[in-house]
Amino acid sequence: MSPGLWQYMIEGLVVTLQLTVFGALLGLVFAFAAGLARLSRKKFLRALGFLYTETFRGMSALIVLFWLIFVMPRFGYQLAPLFAGVLALALNIGAYGAEVVRGAVRAIPQSQLEAATALNFTPWQRMRKVVLPQAIVAMIPAFSNNLIELLKASALVSIVYLSDLTFGAQLVRASTQNTAGVFGGLLVAYGVIALIFTVLMRFLERRAAASLGRTVPPGMIARIFRRTEATA
Repeated sequence: MSPGLWQYMIEGLVVTLQLTVFGALLGLVFAFAAGLARLSRKKFLRALGFLYTETFRGMSALIVLFWLIFVMPRFGYQLAPLFAGVLALALNIGAYGAEVVRGAVRAIPQSQLEAATALNFTPWQRMRKVVLPQAIVAMIPAFSNNLIELLKASALVSIVYLSDLTFGAQLVRASTQNTAGVFGGLLVAYGVIALIFTVLMRFLERRAAASLGRTVPPGMIARIFRRTEATA
């Protein structure tokens, strides 16, 4: 393969990584915002979180991308193609992540929250010191799956002529007429990237689990209960 064709692939790889990393980070923001909103005591926030989650879980990321690229300009809003791709992927994956956040937070035993309340923890302190340290560890495996799904979904941007890895492979195939070789290599490339992300997420999971022992020491909950019983 000529140096010019390699350049297409390298540039495409950079765009794919940007879409995946930035989409995951922005999707994480959407996930926590919507997931915690659905747990709010305020009906408006619960309704807003529900509307976002159900809308974007049921809507294809490709349709969202088409709207951002082709429809928004008709209303006077022109988004940069890369940002539009990141936003479309983040909105989609954030809706799935919101359910992960909601499920992980609700899995925290109610007794721990009651004990933290007995210690006069504010709602923010309960969330920061008791709920989130444990919930985040439980979220990471599901977030790892979402990250791989986001990586695979990033190939959709090639349809709107954004030069990601898949688009670069299509250019190489058109130049070399080696369909099997090019798309076989593309399959391997996505597999290697997915494996790297999986290893990184497992490392993050181990670090989070280790830090949980420092953030929420094993004896903390027992001390909370003893204090609760003493003040009962």
